Amino acid sequence: MLPQTALKYDTQVKSGGHLELDVPFPAGARVTVFVIQSGDAFNDLLMAAQSSTEFWNNPLDDEDWNNA
Repeated sequence: MLPQTALKYDTQVKSGGHLELDVPFPAGARVTVFVIQSGDAFNDLLMAAQSSTEFWNNPLDDEDWNNA
């Protein structure tokens, strides 16, 4: 099995439901495409996943959870 490369594109659907993407694969390469409609909820999850975990690194939280 060959290593797989994941690519993410943010684009808009054109008339007739068409998408155009320039990909770094040679002509004739077989690819699998997942299409997910983005919106505010997805962006919130994306931002949460990329945010810092510094919120949890505080003495009050540590004291509560260490003594639970």
